[in-house]
Amino acid sequence: MTDTHSPVAVGAPVDVVLPCLDEAAALPWVLGRIPPGWRAIVVDNGSRDGSAALAAALGARVVHEPLRGFGAACHAGLCAATAEVVCFCDCDASLDPAQLPLLTAPLLNGSADLVLGRRRPVTGNAWPLHARLANRELARRVRRRTGLVELHDIGPMRATRRTALLGLGLTDRRSGYPLQMVVRAAEAGWRVREIDVPYAPRVGRSKVTGTWRGTWRAVRDMGAVLAEAPAVTPADAGKARR
Repeated sequence: MTDTHSPVAVGAPVDVVLPCLDEAAALPWVLGRIPPGWRAIVVDNGSRDGSAALAAALGARVVHEPLRGFGAACHAGLCAATAEVVCFCDCDASLDPAQLPLLTAPLLNGSADLVLGRRRPVTGNAWPLHARLANRELARRVRRRTGLVELHDIGPMRATRRTALLGLGLTDRRSGYPLQMVVRAAEAGWRVREIDVPYAPRVGRSKVTGTWRGTWRAVRDMGAVLAEAPAVTPADAGKARR
């Protein structure tokens, strides 16, 4: 993992990790929606469209992660972050970073340890049916395993505390990373909360949920996460967030 520094606020109160693979068309809008004073960390995962250079020119910190995979990009951004509160958001303009303060508020007031953005499509074509059905089934399986009865979406927009998240020891580096985060957080006794966020059609070509093949791979990766033995014991519950 290597990174390129550009003029950004030092000691930003929140770092926003943005996994990126050929998202040059969406980057100006996405980075323009980052809340004032927060820092964008764009993790370039092998783009060929100039995304990394564009992100740096727009003021983001750019991290280069050569290992392909959504989880690899997310974790590289987490390791590059320095703010205690860290958010994750897709870099394709389907999710609005301006909504992130809604997710960080429960962290800052002490009412939650992990806040997930529950996607609410703004148009009928924002979320393909096959991807929506796969997500619904995964959420059902996570509820059954963890007892998170109010969980409905394993979405990519989320907020938590950096040190605590590192303590969970996430190992997935593919599409199972977001799910592993939720499962291990629940097993550690974290308070997990959902907040509705608008979900729009992405800009550019989808690498995962836009195709049946991509969705199948994501479901396979997440299925492997659900098959894992619990990473923490009841005696360890809650230690990671202290």
